[in-house]
Amino acid sequence: MAQKIVTIYTDDLTGKESEEATTHTIVIDGVGYEIDLGPDSYDKLLEAVTPFTKAGRRIKAGRIKTAPKTSEARTDTAAIRAWAKDKGYNVNDRGRVPADIREAYEKASK
Repeated sequence: MAQKIVTIYTDDLTGKESEEATTHTIVIDGVGYEIDLGPDSYDKLLEAVTPFTKAGRRIKAGRIKTAPKTSEARTDTAAIRAWAKDKGYNVNDRGRVPADIREAYEKASK
C-alpha cells in the first residue's frame, strides 16, 4: 500500500493556506511565541513592531531571560484538549488553551 503525506502550511493570523508561510519567533518579557505567517502577515507584524525595535536595543539570543514555568504551563495541553473535547468544550487543536477550560480540567482532576 502506498501512502501520501500532504503538508499544508497555514498563516496563523489569517487562517489561510500559504505555501510561503514560515515560522517566526517573538519574545516579550521573557516569554517566547512562535507564529506561522505568510508574507503579507509578516509585513503587518514588522510594521507594528518597527517603532519599538528602532527605539530598543538588540541583544543576543543567549541573554533572553525566560519566565519560570508554572504548574499550569507544565500541565499536558494534549491531555487537557482531549478531556475538553470529550466534555463538549470547543477547543482548538493549536494555540493556547483558554483559562476557563484549564480551570475546569484542574477542578475535574482533583
